[in-house]
Amino acid sequence: MPDLPEKRAQTLRALISKYNEEYYIQNNPSISDYEYDQLMAELKAIEAEHPHLITPDSPTQRVNEYRENTFAPVTHLVQMGSLQDVFSEEGILAFDRRVRAVIPDPVYVVEAKIDGLSVALEYVQGRFMRGSTRGDGFVGEDVTENLRTIAAIPHRLKNAPDFIEVRGEVYMPRAEFVRIVEQQEAAGEQPFKNPRNSAAGSLRQKDPRVTAGRGLDIFVFNLQRIEGATITAHAESLDYMASLGFKVTPIYQSFTDIESVLAEVRRIGAERDSFPFDIDGAVVKVDSFAHREQLGQTAKFPRWAVAYKYPPEEKESRLVAVEVRVGRTGALTPTAVFEPILLSGSTVTRAVLHNQDFIDQKQIAVGDIIRVRKAGDIIPEVVEVVEHRQENPVYKLPDSCPACGEPVHRYEGEAAVRCINQSCPAQLVRNLIHFCSRDAMDIAGLGEALINLFVAQGLIHNAADLYTLEASAIAQLEGLGEKSAANLIAAIEASKQQGLARLVYALGIRGIGQKAASELAAAFRTMEALMDATQESIMAIEGFGPVMALHVVDYFADAANRALINRLTELGLSMSHTGGAPISDRLLGQTFVLTGTLPTLSREEATRLIEEMGGKVSGSVSKKTSYLVAGERAGSKLDRANALGVPVIDETQLIDMIKN
Repeated sequence: MPDLPEKRAQTLRALISKYNEEYYIQNNPSISDYEYDQLMAELKAIEAEHPHLITPDSPTQRVNEYRENTFAPVTHLVQMGSLQDVFSEEGILAFDRRVRAVIPDPVYVVEAKIDGLSVALEYVQGRFMRGSTRGDGFVGEDVTENLRTIAAIPHRLKNAPDFIEVRGEVYMPRAEFVRIVEQQEAAGEQPFKNPRNSAAGSLRQKDPRVTAGRGLDIFVFNLQRIEGATITAHAESLDYMASLGFKVTPIYQSFTDIESVLAEVRRIGAERDSFPFDIDGAVVKVDSFAHREQLGQTAKFPRWAVAYKYPPEEKESRLVAVEVRVGRTGALTPTAVFEPILLSGSTVTRAVLHNQDFIDQKQIAVGDIIRVRKAGDIIPEVVEVVEHRQENPVYKLPDSCPACGEPVHRYEGEAAVRCINQSCPAQLVRNLIHFCSRDAMDIAGLGEALINLFVAQGLIHNAADLYTLEASAIAQLEGLGEKSAANLIAAIEASKQQGLARLVYALGIRGIGQKAASELAAAFRTMEALMDATQESIMAIEGFGPVMALHVVDYFADAANRALINRLTELGLSMSHTGGAPISDRLLGQTFVLTGTLPTLSREEATRLIEEMGGKVSGSVSKKTSYLVAGERAGSKLDRANALGVPVIDETQLIDMIKN
């Protein structure tokens, strides 16, 4: 029977592994950094007291960052390690004693610990050549193209050495984080938890244009490698990197006595609310590189540095109400309204409660005393209920939409409760923008500004009303004339012939993107058949699981949505699939999955060729997949195909199959 420490160590390893995946892979942590640090500290203490319990795969024995197979791997010639964390001033004093046992007169540099995603930047002859994430400290991911979109990263250096590699922290400024969260909440999307995860998710986007729109920034804080110049100390390296054009860490000072170090750590902590960026601690480093060599490092941490982590500020308040807002996707989002408290430098009265599961888990009721903190020192969140009276029932979300009164639904496997009424006023404008967009009905000239104007004027109340607009009414609106009105009416009329696939996508059915809409149109051919489809018949389509199929069935089961379709039919929109039949049955019955970058064909071109020959293209690998077409930088789909025994071919072999 294993003893108590062994059981606890096993439990802690499992928990930390789970939270690591949430934090580094999903960018969606379920616990705070402080709570995570406490778990890690407990595991370290158990392993220090019982060394025989240490396992090679313990999170204490490796850098706690995962990497995905999304981008090409980059091997770090200089390890991008992590620092030992301490949570009290005594921890800093103990670090000083260990250093002085080897170096009697150390100089320390104290700097703010920026809370972001660590990256390495490599320059050859002053030109930015490659950027990569930390990964596991030894191997990271090549994110060069995404890093090029960050304005603070210089593409060329001034008076550069032959080669230099620096380490920096990519972060999201607080103002940018608030802006994005407000957009996500308005759209009914799951908002980012904190700026650090926002930065990580933004930097790992497959499309650099998405990264470019996220307002990321960077501070460079370490010299990794250099050729063509000699640097002997950390503070000197920061000054030198700044002279080259890098945006270096903005808060750093040198000290020779530990009391001054502690005073600087306290000062940074007291002022951190005033910074336009997030920090989660202060770092104390030995300045001299020669002294660092003497001190060395453990298997995981350097002995010449330590990171002091600030505890989160928390306060109590009374919950006075719960307000519910309906987002663009129909999600009902509850918000706690509580008595004002001063938290991290600002007055706070509201915090998002996310969903019913969150409320049930914490047993939140109006009238309770709750504990509140700011996630990432920015977004208020409810930590727990401190005082709960039995007569106060746990809050329950309404059974009907507060905006339109229609019944709400909760799909299996989802946390959100949703209104699926297409005509719900809370969702109207965003749904109309999607309906008119280029990939949907492609109504040229009808953008967000005009849609807002038409809704405000009472000209449209749902998508069908677009097709009853009159040029005379449009021409009378400010900024529009007869010619603009005539062009708009012509574009609306032309959209009637877009066909079933575009219309299904335009309806905005949850979980149904362009490809899924095309497959539904190809499978059922008419809107009437699709409206009568069962969950089982939809699941028969390659790539459709029970959740996607249920979204479709539930959408068409809603009376308001069916009424909208009937009205669109009466107004003359095409309700049939306009896609032509394959020109050959050479690949009939075969399903292909594309991954990586093909030498000459784009994804769209390869898909078109396969479908013209009667084949199908799926987005995921399964046992039903006939072939995986793999190009350069093939990722996890290649691993899954190999695991399932799916044949893997390249572009040349695909073209041979099409021709022969």
